[in-house]
Amino acid sequence: MLIVEDDVAIATQLTRGLVRGGYRVDHVTTGREALNRNLPDVVLLDLELPDSDGVSVCRALRDRSDIAIIVITAYGEEVDRVSALDAGADDYLVKPFGLAELQARIRAVLRRVRPGGADVMKHGPLMIDSRTRKVTVAGEEIPLTAKEFDILECLAIDPGRVVSRQEVLETAWDAHWYGPTKVLDVHVAALRKKLGVPGLIETVYGRGYRLGDF
Repeated sequence: MLIVEDDVAIATQLTRGLVRGGYRVDHVTTGREALNRNLPDVVLLDLELPDSDGVSVCRALRDRSDIAIIVITAYGEEVDRVSALDAGADDYLVKPFGLAELQARIRAVLRRVRPGGADVMKHGPLMIDSRTRKVTVAGEEIPLTAKEFDILECLAIDPGRVVSRQEVLETAWDAHWYGPTKVLDVHVAALRKKLGVPGLIETVYGRGYRLGDF
């Protein structure tokens, strides 16, 4: 994830909170730096930059890629929202905002902006088709239960991010799940065995799970 924000104090707070949430975060302070970086899955873009107009940066980023772009700005007027959305932003968040809301919006745009198309996610040898709910590893279809599929899809939406145990439970079971969390360990163990790829699903002790690097 790339934060494009010239206010270092705001960027530091965002970085700290997002890293705790399991994201890998980079930070630049100018539009020029943003356009010269290798693009990540998500860009958090301030509109008020010292060297350029944020809307123009948004448009340039969109011309280069289908990455998720969330505008974060103090400008809350309708004309500002329309300009940013017309330039290709996926979402628009007005400062001040809560970290939980930002993370929810990140998850939402990542569900809409997936590599390989709207329904297909790829990660190394793994391919997940959300429409047909089919999973293949190196071209071989792997039969999964509904819960196993939901767990895997939850992790694959943002590969590399540490997804908390609670978030996985709320996604695969219910937002008000109050049962034993041990059930998640059982399903993850079964899922790992079926996928048969060592290191594909990593346990981050005390935090949750993530898909490993390939």
